[in-house]
Amino acid sequence: MQPATATLAADGVRILLAGDWVLAQAPALAGQVERLRRQVGASTVLDASGIGRLDTAGASLLLQLDEDSGRTDRFDGLGAHQRELLATVARAMRAHAAAPRRPNGLIELLANAGKAVEHFWRDLTELVGFIGLILSALARSLVLPQRWRVTSLFFHIEQTGLNAVPIVALLSFLVGAVVAFLGATILRDFGATVFTVELISYSFLREFGVLLTAIMVAGRSGSAFTAQIGSMKAREEVDAIRTMGLSPVEVLVLPRVLALLIAMPLLSFLAMVAGIIGGAMVCVYTLDISPGMFLHRLQEMTQVRHFWVGMIKAPLFAFLIAAIGCLEGFKVSGSAESVGAHTTSSVVQSIFVVILVDALAAIFFMEIGW
Repeated sequence: MQPATATLAADGVRILLAGDWVLAQAPALAGQVERLRRQVGASTVLDASGIGRLDTAGASLLLQLDEDSGRTDRFDGLGAHQRELLATVARAMRAHAAAPRRPNGLIELLANAGKAVEHFWRDLTELVGFIGLILSALARSLVLPQRWRVTSLFFHIEQTGLNAVPIVALLSFLVGAVVAFLGATILRDFGATVFTVELISYSFLREFGVLLTAIMVAGRSGSAFTAQIGSMKAREEVDAIRTMGLSPVEVLVLPRVLALLIAMPLLSFLAMVAGIIGGAMVCVYTLDISPGMFLHRLQEMTQVRHFWVGMIKAPLFAFLIAAIGCLEGFKVSGSAESVGAHTTSSVVQSIFVVILVDALAAIFFMEIGW
C-alpha cells in the first residue's frame, strides 16, 4: 500500500495527489485535506494522476478538497473507474446534504395541530354531505312505499334495540346506584339526604339516561354498522349493488338509520327507568327512604319537562351515530386492517359528537329556562 499524500506544488497553482486513497489512510489524509482545502481556488489544478487505489472513503476526501464547486471533472488524471466512483460518491453526498432536516419539537407540534384541524374539517364536511345524501334518499323513499325495506328495518331494530336491552338496563341500573351513593355521601353532611331523589331523577331524565344509551349504542351498533358496510365494501358487494342500479344509501343506510331512530328513544326510556330504580334501591336500603316516599317525592318534585329534555336528544343522537357509522363503513379501502381502523374511528367520532352535541343542548336548554 502506497502512502497517500496531498501536497501543494512549488508553482502554487497545483495540488499533487498521490498514493492509495483508501479507508486505512483516511485519518492521515484528513488533516492534509483540511489544511489544503483553504488554498484551493477556481484556478487551482487538482492533479490526481498519482493516485493508485481509490475507495469511497478516499473519494469523499477528494470531494472535500473542492467542496465549494462540487465538480468531479476538476480532478485530472483519474481513470474511468475512479471517475465513476467519484461521481457516485458526489451524488450520494449531494442527496444527503439535500435531505430535509428534522424540525424541532415546536414546529412538529404546530404541524400536527394543523394536520388534526385539517383532518377534522375534512371529516366534518364529509359528514355534512353524507347527511344530505341520507335526507334526500329518505325524502325519495317516503313517497314511494314500494321502495321501503321493511324486513331489513325490523332486522336492524332487533339488532340495535332488542338485543341491546340487557346491557343498557344493567349499565344504567349500576350508574344510578353509584350516583345515589355519591349524592347521599355529600348531602348527608348537610342533613339533606332526601334531595338524593331529585339528584337521581334530574340526572337520569335529562342527561345520564340518553347519554349512557348513546355511548353504548355508538360502541355497539355504530361499530357494527361500520364493520358490516366495510366488509361489504371490501368484498365489492357495494359495487355490485350499484351495478344492479340500486342506491347503496337506500339499501344499506336508510334501514339502519330508521332502525336506530326507533330503537334509541325506547332504549333511552329504559335507561332512565333502570337508573331511577337503581338509585331508588340505594335510597331504600341505605337512606331509610321508603319506596312510597321515593315515588311521592319523584312525582311531586320532578317536572315532566326534564323527561322531554332527555327524549328530544335521543333521535338526534341516533341519527348522528348511524350516519357516522355508515359513512366510516363506506370509507373502507378493501383490507381487513382498513375495516378495523375505520371501525375504531367510527366509535371515537360518534362518542365525541354525542358528547359535544349534548353539551351544546345543555347550554341551549339552560338558556331557554328548561
